[in-house]
Amino acid sequence: MTSVPETAASGSTDPAGPGGQWARRPSDTAPRPGDGSPPWPELTSLQVLRRLDSGPRGLVEAGAGERLARFGENTVSSRRTASWSGRLAGSLRDPFTVVLLCLGLVSATVAAWGTASVILSLVVVSCVLRAGGERRADRSVAALRKLVATTATVLRRTAEDAAPRSREIPVDELVPGDVIRLGPGDLVPADVRLLRASGLTVHQAPLTGESAPVAKYPVDVPVEQVGLFDQPQLCFQGSSVGAGSGTAVVVSTGAHTRFAATRSGPGQRAASAFDQSVHGISWVLIRFMLLTPPLALMANAALRGRGFEMLPFAVAVAVGLTPEMLPVIVTTALARGAALLARDHRVIVKRLPALHDLGAVDVLCLDKTGTLTQDRPVLHHALDVRGRPDPGVLHWAGVNAWWTLQLADLPAPDALDEAILDAVEEDEPLSYEGVAALPFDPVRRLSTAVVRRPGRLGLHTMVVKGAVEEVLDRCALTGDERARLLSLAAREARDGMRVLAVATAERHARNRDYTPADERGLTLIGFVALRDALAPTAADALDVLADRGVTVKILTGDHPGTAARACRDLGLDPGAVLTADAIEGVTDSELADLARRTTVFARCAPEHKARIISALRADGHTTGFLGDGVNDLPALHAADVGICPRDAVDVAHESADVVLAEKDLTAIAHAINSGRYSSVNIATYLRITLSSNLGNVIAMLATGLMLPFLPMLPAQILVQNLCFDAAQLAFAFDRLHPGTLRRPTVLQPRHFLRFITGFGLLGAAADLATFGVLALALHDTADSGQAAFHSGWFTENLLTQALVMLLLRAGRRTAEGRTGSPVRWAAAGLAVIGILLPPSPLGPLLGLTALPPLYYPLLAGVLALYTVALAAARSRYDRPGTGR
Repeated sequence: MTSVPETAASGSTDPAGPGGQWARRPSDTAPRPGDGSPPWPELTSLQVLRRLDSGPRGLVEAGAGERLARFGENTVSSRRTASWSGRLAGSLRDPFTVVLLCLGLVSATVAAWGTASVILSLVVVSCVLRAGGERRADRSVAALRKLVATTATVLRRTAEDAAPRSREIPVDELVPGDVIRLGPGDLVPADVRLLRASGLTVHQAPLTGESAPVAKYPVDVPVEQVGLFDQPQLCFQGSSVGAGSGTAVVVSTGAHTRFAATRSGPGQRAASAFDQSVHGISWVLIRFMLLTPPLALMANAALRGRGFEMLPFAVAVAVGLTPEMLPVIVTTALARGAALLARDHRVIVKRLPALHDLGAVDVLCLDKTGTLTQDRPVLHHALDVRGRPDPGVLHWAGVNAWWTLQLADLPAPDALDEAILDAVEEDEPLSYEGVAALPFDPVRRLSTAVVRRPGRLGLHTMVVKGAVEEVLDRCALTGDERARLLSLAAREARDGMRVLAVATAERHARNRDYTPADERGLTLIGFVALRDALAPTAADALDVLADRGVTVKILTGDHPGTAARACRDLGLDPGAVLTADAIEGVTDSELADLARRTTVFARCAPEHKARIISALRADGHTTGFLGDGVNDLPALHAADVGICPRDAVDVAHESADVVLAEKDLTAIAHAINSGRYSSVNIATYLRITLSSNLGNVIAMLATGLMLPFLPMLPAQILVQNLCFDAAQLAFAFDRLHPGTLRRPTVLQPRHFLRFITGFGLLGAAADLATFGVLALALHDTADSGQAAFHSGWFTENLLTQALVMLLLRAGRRTAEGRTGSPVRWAAAGLAVIGILLPPSPLGPLLGLTALPPLYYPLLAGVLALYTVALAAARSRYDRPGTGR
């Protein structure tokens, strides 16, 4: 154990008193704890304690309370949860919703109160659904965060002369000057300076991305030429204890920690894939809507002499072009997908549009640790001094690990020792008698066990295991032999292994204690190589992601060899690994080209990860990023979809769009599938609605110019649209063929425009053909003839829209079982309404009437031709290179 001497600091209750944390004499030039500066590695431990007006016995309770009242809780200020009104207002900023609001206001202006009421009701329903879904997601995330421990072990005194007592307190009650104890598995609750340590190692991956634990121990002379996080005497909030124990003094809390400094990093988030596609399609709709009413008015005024009496009809046509149910269907599809993800896979979608972005993801970036690998090593192999496999080396490594654990009275084995013990037979080390042990020391970087071998009276066997350089320095080797052994170990390290050397020596039995000075004149017997344990579901998840067209890229702060080894073990070709220094001097366009060709980026700092993701997005990719630490915040912010696990740091929860109950690639694969289900259904609705509506509008405008009366009354147009839109709610619940999920789904305005134009013109041709059918079936132009014309067109429109729903839907080859899909039932209902409504008692209320029998066989012929044309056009559209 290493420690610092006791100090006479009184633990005064006035933190600002003489010598206190925030007192500064004119000669003071070093930064002070708590003021947002680094916790000064250049000061000795005694100087730190004096500046904090504290000591190894901890603070007095009253003084700690005053510091807490003066300097606030040890929490990072979190973003306020949006209120109901705030969420509803945010939903109103959706472009589709704005389009509908404008139409509703125009309808009210021309006294079309029915149309205005329906449109505004749909807007309200959509906003309530979206706000409710996001509110439920926030509650689910809060519940997951409560599962993470939030207490610390602190030394406090009831009075100045009282003995210190150890107790658990909430982390947010820690103050600068508190003395805390750290043990295996503890989260470091604040920025601290070590006073004592015994075999302490700390996982700093959330801060640095480095998966290997870092040895920590108190020193009074700062280590030169290393970064702040590599200073052995400092531990930082957000890291966790891997092994060993320690006592430390808190130097920075709350907003003054390095953890909190990341809050001011990311700026305004760039528009996601969903935002960009929604804006693009909205502008397509707005252009059509702005052009339709003026064209209808001008054409009828020029050719038919009709004036503003056509305004209600023109507005109804514009409404007919608009997918009124779009906000409801989008929100319903996304909310349903998010609810199923939360229920079945414990994946919380905080922002509903992020589910669509998940469906569009074609590049998933992640760190290695915790996703591809577990946070523990496993034995790969044991080699002798010639590089040949040798189980004897593993045997002696197991003896060292077991008896060091037993004789040094360690609370738990080191992760590397645990991996070695898992690989040896349980009774092997027990065949020896333990004599003494020198546990691992971060300065010596090795551990020693002394045992008595059966039948070897008067002799002790010293077994030493540790860092290769340190063990070789204690062996009797020539210069050439040492260089050869170092090269052998370096080859294993380049292959992603953590290498330990194992050596033994015979010593005459004695009664006096063994010391590090006895670790000399050793005989090297070989090396043990360990690698990161693979996550059990990672290989299968990578296969699923590849099948779904998702490219996985590794952005890690780890060693290049370690990252490449994990990829190879999982069947993912790492290719040429790039390190952060290789991308420092390249331009953004050059980086985009490198990112396209590279699978693994190693030694990445936070800014490197964010820059790589931004380059991928600029190259046209939709990106997801899985991260859990402070060092991942810029990348979470830069990606289209930020993903974090439940046990991530709080600021990662706030920056992420999706929260996983566990850090598991399988859960992400499920989330991507769910996103694609929702996205495909939304895209199908949009394609079918817009193409059908466009065809109806073109036919209506053309026919309106040829007829002495309106082709359909405004009320009839509204009812037709409501029936069609209500039927298309089924798309939010449609079951898809698995083949539709094998590629990312992106709502691209250019492809949409091509689709709706082509199929819209085909629909307009069918409508105009119906005009000829009606001319044959009807022989007069009296009022009954107008009603019959309206009825015939009303029936044909609903029947063609039912056909479009069936023939243009995605994944229509799915096996739907005996009950059929929701879309089939909805299309059947739509067809029934189209046939039965005109002759029903409700028909006259809408200006509809029964149709002559001759109309139906003629219409059947038109529909048969339309079906053949639709099927042929869809087959051509689905060919590779001509699709979406």
